[in-house]
Amino acid sequence: MTQSRHIAVIGAGIAGLACARTLAQAGHVVTVFEKSWRPGGRMATRASPFGGFDHGAQYFTVRDDRFALALQTVPGLCKPWSANTVRVLDPLGRTVAAGLPAREAHWVATPGMVDLPVQWARPLSTSGAIRSQTRVTRIERAGRSARPWKLHTVGPDLDGQHERQTFTGFHAVVLAIPARQARELLQNSECAPAWSARIEAVQVAPCWTLMLAFPQAMQPGLNALGPQWNAARSTHHRIAWLARESSKPGRAPVERWTVQASAEWSLEHLQDDPARVQAKLQRAFSEVTGIRAEPAHADVHRWLFAKTLQPLGESHLWDGDAGLGVCGDWCIGHRVEDAFVSGLELALAAA
Repeated sequence: MTQSRHIAVIGAGIAGLACARTLAQAGHVVTVFEKSWRPGGRMATRASPFGGFDHGAQYFTVRDDRFALALQTVPGLCKPWSANTVRVLDPLGRTVAAGLPAREAHWVATPGMVDLPVQWARPLSTSGAIRSQTRVTRIERAGRSARPWKLHTVGPDLDGQHERQTFTGFHAVVLAIPARQARELLQNSECAPAWSARIEAVQVAPCWTLMLAFPQAMQPGLNALGPQWNAARSTHHRIAWLARESSKPGRAPVERWTVQASAEWSLEHLQDDPARVQAKLQRAFSEVTGIRAEPAHADVHRWLFAKTLQPLGESHLWDGDAGLGVCGDWCIGHRVEDAFVSGLELALAAA
C-alpha cells in the first residue's frame, strides 16, 4: 500500500489539476497553490453582457484513452463543435481550403471552456485543498527531514492587502506552471540548476486575443454577420485564428467572435497599449471577415505563454530523491490534452 504523503502542486491549470487529482486518488494529501482566483489557466472563459468568450483554448481534441476516461467523470459537460469544418483563409479572407481537419472531432466544455477545470477542481476545492490567489515566490528544501519542503507565498489578506506566508511540511513539490515561470522559480529557489538549463530551451509564444460582440445580428431577418463559417485559420499577418463563439453548443445566441493574433505579431506588439492592439486587430478582423459593423462590445487579453514552439521533449521532469517535479503542456506541445497527459504522467511517477 502506498504511504500517504503531503504534496504541493503549484498551478491549477489542466496539468496541475490532472496531477493533483491523480495524486489525491492515490491516497496522498494535496495542496494546490493558484495565483488566480479560479482554476483553469488558459482553459478560460471571459464573461460579458452579451455572453462568454473562450479567450484561451478554443477547443480540444481527444486522442489519448486516459483523457477520454477522465472526461467521463463529467458526463454531458463536453460536446462536439462543428469547427471540424474549419477553413484556411488567405490574407484577404478568401478560402484556400475548407473542411480541415475532418479526421477528428473538436470538443468544447459547456457553457464555457473554463467549466471543465472548474468541475474537475470541485472535489479539491470542497476539501479546502486549493489555495487561490496565492502566488508562490520561492520553494525551499530544509535538510533531510521527512517533510523537507516549504513554500514562500504572497496572497491577499482579509483587507485585500498582499500578505506573505510560509507553508511547511511537504514531502514533495510539483511545478505545474508555464516554462518561463517554472525556470524562474527554480532559479530563485536555487533548485535543480540542470533543469533550469533544459527548460530555458523551451520556446513558447505569446498571443493577443480580441473579443467582439454584435447583438445587432439578432435583428429579425438577419441570421449572422459576415461569413457563414464558424472557425478559420488565417494567413493574415495579424490574425492566426477566428471563431464564432455563438456557434459553439451551449452558448448564448448573440453573435460573438474570438480572434487570436499570430505568434509573430503578438511578440512584435507584446508591450503595446491594449487600446492600440484592439484597434489593429479589429481592423484586421474586418479585412478578413468583411464585417464592418461597429461591435457593441470589444475587449482584448494578452496571454504571455500561449503556444509552444519548441517543447521540452518529454512529458515531465521528476526527481524522486528530492521530491521535485515539473509538468505542463509545454513539455510535449500546446494542446489541452498535452497538459492533461503531462500532469497525469508526473503524478503516476510521483505516486
